[in-house]
Amino acid sequence: MPVTTKEREKVAAVFSGACTQKKVCPVKDIMASYGDKWTMYTVLLLGQHQKMRFNELRCHISGISQRMLTVTLRSLEEDGIVLRTLYPEIPPRVEYQLTELGESLLKPLLQLAIWAEENVGEVLKARKKYGKKNKEE
Repeated sequence: MPVTTKEREKVAAVFSGACTQKKVCPVKDIMASYGDKWTMYTVLLLGQHQKMRFNELRCHISGISQRMLTVTLRSLEEDGIVLRTLYPEIPPRVEYQLTELGESLLKPLLQLAIWAEENVGEVLKARKKYGKKNKEE
């Protein structure tokens, strides 16, 4: 589906404000925080399961280290995307869930995930074609 003129105008409006050291560029800032594979996958998992414990998350995210998951969750908590609830039990129990702000982030991430699922074949073909072209040069 082609991008409409109105949608292109929205993109232009986002980039029209000059980003300086004193003015945060929202697109750069958000993409730097949430554009990595671990953060996106964590948000998508919490959106699917609603509440998860640390080890549940770690088991579902193939390849993530304990430290990386800790850093990811702390960053999401700091930004108000994830709520961490500590239950005063023995042993202590901690659960993570998306906040209302996190739920609002889930929607565009789901759109991206759907796009990726629908287009992975085309992307892989393009990569293969690009690799062959560069080997010939």
